[in-house]
Amino acid sequence: MTETGATATPATLAGLLRTVRARLAEAGIGDAGLDARLIVEHFSGTTRTDAIVSPDRELAPPVLAEIEAALSRRLAGEPVHRILGFREFYGLRLFLSPETLEPRPDTETLVDLVLPFVREVAKREGACCILDLGTGTGAIPLALLSQVPQATAIGADVVPGALATARRNAEQLGLSDRFETVESDWFSKISGRFHLIVSNPPYIKNTDIGALQREVRGFDPLLALDGGDDGLDAYRVIAAGTAAYLEVGGRVALEIGFDQRTSVTDIFGVAGFELLAAGNDLAGNDRTLLFQRRIKAL
Repeated sequence: MTETGATATPATLAGLLRTVRARLAEAGIGDAGLDARLIVEHFSGTTRTDAIVSPDRELAPPVLAEIEAALSRRLAGEPVHRILGFREFYGLRLFLSPETLEPRPDTETLVDLVLPFVREVAKREGACCILDLGTGTGAIPLALLSQVPQATAIGADVVPGALATARRNAEQLGLSDRFETVESDWFSKISGRFHLIVSNPPYIKNTDIGALQREVRGFDPLLALDGGDDGLDAYRVIAAGTAAYLEVGGRVALEIGFDQRTSVTDIFGVAGFELLAAGNDLAGNDRTLLFQRRIKAL
């Protein structure tokens, strides 16, 4: 690794940051500065403060080799957080694995949407039982458990590797006593009733997957992306099964694609649910929906 791409190896923290940033930028990678900082800090064990206070800190050859390997992976399209092995979500550090989606900031808006309800139920009843369908890393339920000590959650997923990752995250966050996993194809192995059912299901049309960013189509698991011919397969399954697993007064919350609000609302409307609230993602697009069972007139 060189500052110029030639032969001189930089031995300083500042020089390395410049080199990595430049190589990422030359490759057309967005947020080159951020990715460079994350890679260099992680593999050198340094911080932003170190880069300011000690820019001339010398770095050992083994550290340079690790950073070069990580940089090569990023240049090949692998997302920076998959290279690091973790990502921050709702203030929590979550481990990633090849079987899980990388939790993204837009999904934090789903947590924001349901958190007041979870707190209300926990305060009123002393507990709030949550079911997360397609839990992946466990990001959504673990974020809720971290905010509401009385809440408990089940993370369901059809992929054993994803469930192992979710359990690992629960353990390292100190939440494993309130979180359990079930290997289940949607509701197939679920029993009991819940105050809240939540899901970030696959919602990409299968014909659109090839047009996704290479960081997504090449590294996120296909099973967590492919929503069928119209992107709505998972919503039909969830809408059809949810009523049997909801407590009276329970809610269902979902992440959706930016253009799916009407379609998903119609699917749940046919199943007997009414829309209570909708939320936008960080770009202002439709991203979350909250439903409850429609109250029948006397």
